Amino acid sequence: MVEVKVNASKIKSEEKDLATQLAAFLKEKTGGEVNVDGAKMTVKTEALGVNKKYVKVLLNKFLHHKTLKDNYRVIAGEEDTLYINERKGAEEEE
Repeated sequence: MVEVKVNASKIKSEEKDLATQLAAFLKEKTGGEVNVDGAKMTVKTEALGVNKKYVKVLLNKFLHHKTLKDNYRVIAGEEDTLYINERKGAEEEE
């Protein structure tokens, strides 16, 4: 079983249910179970081909679909944790 943690607490968006949308997106694409605790999620799946790198690609796709790619990026943390952080200089452009 693969377990990847996602921390999206740094996203500041007009959409209040962005974490819920992200969880639904990850569940649909991985076919696994997504546990949500605020802006922190845990993706658990037994599907072949789903690993930390693939979840990172999915997070980047989600940011692109929501037009947040210019302001945020996905960073790999310790072991099986991914963080969505604000890009440096993104707040200066606004």
